[in-house]
Amino acid sequence: MNAVDGRSKVAVIAGAGPAGLTAALELLRRSDIIPMVFEADTQVGGISKTVNYRGNRMDLGGHRFFSKSDWVMQWWQEILPIAAGQAEADETLRITYQQASRDLLPAVLATPASDAVMLVRRRLSRIFYRRRFFDYPLKLNADTLRNLGLIETLRIGLSYSHAQLRFRQAEDTLEEFFVNRFGNRLYRTFFKDYTEKVWGVPCREISAEWGAQRIKGLSISKAIAHAVTTAIRLRADSDASQRRTETSLIERFLYPKFGPGQMWEEVARRVTSHGGAIHLRHRVIGIEHKGWHVVSVDVLDETAGAVRRIPCDHFVSTMPVRDLVTLLKPEDARIAEIASNLPYRDFMTVGLLLRKMKAAGGQLRGTGPHGTTGRGGVSENGMPPDNWIYIQEPDVRVGRLQIFNNWSPAMVADPATIWLGLEYFCAEGDDLWSMDDAKFIDFAAGELEKLGMVDRNDVLDGTVVRVPKAYPAYFGQYREFGKVRDYLSRFTNLYPVGRNGMHRYNNQDHSMLSASAAVDSILDQGRGKSDIWNVNAEEDYHEEVGKSLPRSGNGLP
Repeated sequence: MNAVDGRSKVAVIAGAGPAGLTAALELLRRSDIIPMVFEADTQVGGISKTVNYRGNRMDLGGHRFFSKSDWVMQWWQEILPIAAGQAEADETLRITYQQASRDLLPAVLATPASDAVMLVRRRLSRIFYRRRFFDYPLKLNADTLRNLGLIETLRIGLSYSHAQLRFRQAEDTLEEFFVNRFGNRLYRTFFKDYTEKVWGVPCREISAEWGAQRIKGLSISKAIAHAVTTAIRLRADSDASQRRTETSLIERFLYPKFGPGQMWEEVARRVTSHGGAIHLRHRVIGIEHKGWHVVSVDVLDETAGAVRRIPCDHFVSTMPVRDLVTLLKPEDARIAEIASNLPYRDFMTVGLLLRKMKAAGGQLRGTGPHGTTGRGGVSENGMPPDNWIYIQEPDVRVGRLQIFNNWSPAMVADPATIWLGLEYFCAEGDDLWSMDDAKFIDFAAGELEKLGMVDRNDVLDGTVVRVPKAYPAYFGQYREFGKVRDYLSRFTNLYPVGRNGMHRYNNQDHSMLSASAAVDSILDQGRGKSDIWNVNAEEDYHEEVGKSLPRSGNGLP
């Protein structure tokens, strides 16, 4: 038994992303176990961190703060309350997300002067295809019909009807998953090229499990139902209600004033202030285990170049499964081989600061969600109102475009400028990943110019952020991942959690729920470990089970 700062046991946590930090804070709230968190990066947050470039902040991937779990929604608001002016303390605030609407009754609102707050943001995402804007998800409205044309719309409708009449019972591949729900024509128009740009392999080689976890029940029939209910519903600004709405139909969400990293920086502060330890630029490089019990880890201090051994009673891992298994050195060579060949997709964001943009592709009309001249209209400097835009065009390599101004005005140092994030999906070491930063910034600006969105001369500044192993992939050796999972489950005090820790394309709320389930198991002497793997595996898991997860205990914030 270990003794650190008067506490009886130690949990080593590899990684200070949402899963690792949630586990750390929950251990402090609910037990006498002291968490020691080791993070290889220079800041906390993992892929949910906020990158600050000369006062302009970048959200890597776009993180909408919503969840079907009451526990997650309340947990977030305990850390960062809703900003004054965004809601009234005695009135409910309706947030729409994942098949349900959440009525929030903020117990405490932040003071007007506080920056440690959550904002209420309206969502707008669109697809840019054929040099035109389409609603995302697709809507049956005049703009869609005009952009597609009558003949193409009829072909898509016939293809969808054909798919429903000949529904494929077996869904082994992502292509089968898409065709079943959208028909072959719509799949090839709006899903195939973008998905293959993201993953770098054909949809027929990707497991259908990815679709089951990421878009679940979304279908044309639900899109039609959404269009009908939207048309007959009063669209007051104070009411974003859309009951039974799928993830992709969300219209309103919470967001930290300074980006997602603000949430995890505050969580890290609370962890350290209440007795936990967080070490940045520290990498777990070795694991000692006796039989099926982890007894210590070796940690490299990358600043000092020193290695020290940390005895532990529990080990919570958010490191990539590939790396974890390598450190465990399994006797079964097949387990090691499967793990070493698990696929990942790497990710790059180019931040571009501009004076102005061009109004490309025509705009949708209506009321803008962020104070713009129209829902699809633009600001005076040409900035579109979207949170992000999916780039479906095959003649460019950019996959998605974020407009950080529309996530939060505080993300931009000068409100007169436009701060963009161009997202590229790549493989570590390929031509994009290896491109010199200055050359890549110029390349990205050229792609937006090619799309008719900007004039390259209006680019003021830029930066590049690379994220290795950002997306665990569902093809290749992944088909045998169950063997690796069974191997890891045999360790009595090892808890893989989070996106990379489970090799599962989780959102941050899923990662938090997996961490909370791990803490449950730790406090129950290792029982219930299988609950970790149920998170994001069943359609209603984090709506039903999430409600039963424990509240914060013993008075800690």
